[in-house]
Amino acid sequence: MAITRLTDFITVATSKWTYGDSSFKYEGEVNQDHNTIYPLMVMTPPTSRMPDIYEGWEHYNVEMEFYNSYQTAAQNAVTLQQRWDNLQDLALEWLDNVLINYSGGTIVNPSTNQSPTPTEVYIDKETVQIDRIKNDKNDKLCRITMRFDMRMFTRCFTPKSLYPNTVTELKLWLKADSDVTFSIPTKQVSAWADQSDEGRDVSQTDNETQPLRYGYDGPSDKAQIVFDGTDDNMLSNKNAPFSSGEMTFFIVSKCDDASAVPAQTIFSMNRNDTTIFTIKYRTSNIQGHTEAVGGDITNAVAADIDEWAIYCCKLQADAPDDYKISISINGGDYTEVSDTFTLANYSTAQFQIGCGQDAAADTEFLDGSIAEIIGYDKALDDTEKLHVLTYLNNKYKIY
Repeated sequence: MAITRLTDFITVATSKWTYGDSSFKYEGEVNQDHNTIYPLMVMTPPTSRMPDIYEGWEHYNVEMEFYNSYQTAAQNAVTLQQRWDNLQDLALEWLDNVLINYSGGTIVNPSTNQSPTPTEVYIDKETVQIDRIKNDKNDKLCRITMRFDMRMFTRCFTPKSLYPNTVTELKLWLKADSDVTFSIPTKQVSAWADQSDEGRDVSQTDNETQPLRYGYDGPSDKAQIVFDGTDDNMLSNKNAPFSSGEMTFFIVSKCDDASAVPAQTIFSMNRNDTTIFTIKYRTSNIQGHTEAVGGDITNAVAADIDEWAIYCCKLQADAPDDYKISISINGGDYTEVSDTFTLANYSTAQFQIGCGQDAAADTEFLDGSIAEIIGYDKALDDTEKLHVLTYLNNKYKIY
């Protein structure tokens, strides 16, 4: 079931009002703009409540104002009750279209005794109230106020049991909305603290190569770290904590250069200026790549890389010296590529964000944004994978 937020409902509500102007504002702001096209629909900012914070429903107290002009010429041409009736017809038609939007496209006739299509938004019973007012505002408007309680499936609170640190072997957790040290005037990021218990923070002391931190415009308008594609990068303060030979990474990211030529690195582990594991964008693909003694594996999967996505990249042993890289996009099935090689020791390598190999010599800088990176020192099973994806998609609402 999709998560519905206030922004989503406002978008649907305004798109279904096709009779005149519409807006989202307080009732006292009406009539401040005298070039309004009537009939006008105004949705006032609602209050809401969550009766059960873990059940997933938010109850909104919705108040809609519908206005039409009723000046002298109109008063001479039509009775007040007729003008109210006409406005009410439009209001109810609008409400029908909103409910149809959230019920799969149709509302079944009640006389057939069929249940409507399951929906994530609906009106509570016996809550619709209609008030009628005349000579309202400076323009002497005719007004109908419609009030009702609407239930929307929402995130509410995520139980602690669903957070990434409840899955074992969490070794890295970077979130753009937490523990980021940045300059408020310039937005330049000097440090990004690890939220796992490993304390593997990333930092950048050079002002010229620091990415920027924005508290908005990321997925679901949340925080993001923006890399310029030229020289921005961040380096870990410790060697990578991945020693088991198997790893799983979740990355919430997008690439601003959809061609991704040359390759653009999101995350990399490096030893002696040689990249031994990387997740990158390359020619409209997301790619996982590892190098080791006697061989390497590369798995590239086509993706809309200029859109925010949740990537899951897993390195897993099928047998001794037989490994595969699997990539999943937005909760989809894995694509897998296998090869045989001797395992590299990833725990002796530092890791970088936004760049591969040595930043002084490398050209694979990320031209894009990162919202979150989560890394585990094991290959997560399907249940654990779903656990982390549920947390991320509840938070960012990407798919």
